[in-house]
This record gives sequence, structure tokens and C-alpha cells, in this order.
Amino acid sequence: MTWFSSPRDALDRLSATGYLADEATATTAYLAGALEKPVLIEGPAGVGKTELAKAVARANDADLVRLQCYEGLDEARALYEWNYKKQLLRIQASDESWQEAHDEIFSEEFLLTRPLLAAIRRQRPTVLLIDEVDKTDVEVEGLLLEVLSDFQVTIPELGTITAVRRPFVVLTSNAARELSEAVKRRCLYLHLDYPVAERERAIVTQHVPDLAEGVVAQLVEVVARLRELELKKAPSIAESVDWARTLIALQIDSLDAAAIDRTLGVVLKHVSDQNRARRELRL
Repeated sequence: MTWFSSPRDALDRLSATGYLADEATATTAYLAGALEKPVLIEGPAGVGKTELAKAVARANDADLVRLQCYEGLDEARALYEWNYKKQLLRIQASDESWQEAHDEIFSEEFLLTRPLLAAIRRQRPTVLLIDEVDKTDVEVEGLLLEVLSDFQVTIPELGTITAVRRPFVVLTSNAARELSEAVKRRCLYLHLDYPVAERERAIVTQHVPDLAEGVVAQLVEVVARLRELELKKAPSIAESVDWARTLIALQIDSLDAAAIDRTLGVVLKHVSDQNRARRELRL
């Protein structure tokens, strides 16, 4: 399958889904499909890393399979596990020899597929999103290597399952920790940061077209000032869009100090961040 025919095609088709990509992002998306290589996207939370994977799926009418990473994630939750309760019931109900029962209970009927294996086995075009991979333990990265390198999963009892149709693989990381060189070596790399003002205005306007251009400019300027502060959590692009929708809902036509103070909770979710913003912005 050809995911995108060129970087320009990627740019246009991602834009048609509502994702405004820059040239570097569009080029990386094109190359990930053309070279059949996973892409690792790093950057702060809320800059569109996860949304890019969703946009690629929408642009290609592909399924999206998501592995949400977290501390404590293991093979059973990422790759596959056996349905032990069902296996036990089968053994108890059988009068077969152990070898005969063994061969049966370690078959497809008793296999529970998890996201990595599910993506490998799909017949339809599939985007595999391995989200926030930096939240897992280092050991989990070893589980990914076979998928990232060869697009296959080895199950000792069944053998090696190789992808009939290779998925488009996106790994995202907030850079909470350094990923292994083994993982990085198998991926293309893209760093996403907060957009420049012009692009963020375009993103907000696309999602909230009813907000006046002047108010959008004010909002983007205030968000940029907030991101310069030492906050626990800087406003994401999604929160900029939420703020714009809030202004529409409250019929606010100018983002003055009173309006900012009234709606600050939409973009800052920690009281310490709100207090710092009020001091710095003199609200």
C-alpha cells in the first residue's frame, strides 16, 4: 500500500483531515510509508504527536490500533496472553492425554491478542500507535524490537506471525526519559514543538472558525506568554482550541485581563500555574 505519494500529497491530505502539518512533518509521514519504517515522534505534551497518527489513519481510511503505554506495562498487555481460565476448564473437561490437551489449549482458540499482535494480524490498512512509550520500563522496549524491525511477533507455542500488510507505526514520547538506541535505530525521528504563532492561529481558526481574527491573535499571544513561564504543565494546542471554544460559548469578544482571569482554568490545570500566571500577567 502507498500511504502517501509524496510529501506534498501528505501535506494536502493531512490538512484535509484537519491536521495542519508543516513540511518536516509531512515529509516524515511520507517517508514512513514509503520506507515502511516506524516513526518516533518526540516533543512536549499537547503538540499533536498522537493526533498525527490519527490523521494518517483518517487520510488513508485505515484502522487505528493504539497501545497506550504506562509504568508496569508487560508482554501480556502489549503482545498477547493465553486465556488461562478457558484453558483450565478445557483441561478439566477433557479425558485426553496431557500431550493431546496441551496441543489443543495452546491454539488460536485460547489466544488473547493485544494491540501489537492485533496490528500485525490485520488485513486492512492499519496505523499502529504506540503512545507515550517513554512511560514504560526500559525492559518493555525489548518487546517492541521484533515488531519495529521485522513487523512480526513470535509466539513460542504457535511460531512466528508475520504481518501480511505492514502497519504504519507511530511511537510518541514526551521525552520523560531517554529511549534506547536500539529503538531509535529502527525508527525515523521527528521532533514536534509548539507551533509558531502564525501556524497556531491557523489551527485555532480551522477548529473555531466563528472566533474573530483579532481575538484569535490575542489568544495565541497570551498562550505563547504562558508557555514562557515555568509552569507544571504549559498549555497544549488542544487547550488553545478549547479556550477559543470557551470564548465563543461565553460570547467574549475581547481577551482582556478580566476575560483571561475568568477563563484561565480552561488552559491551566494546576492552581500553582494559575497563581503564577496571574502574577506574571498582572491579572
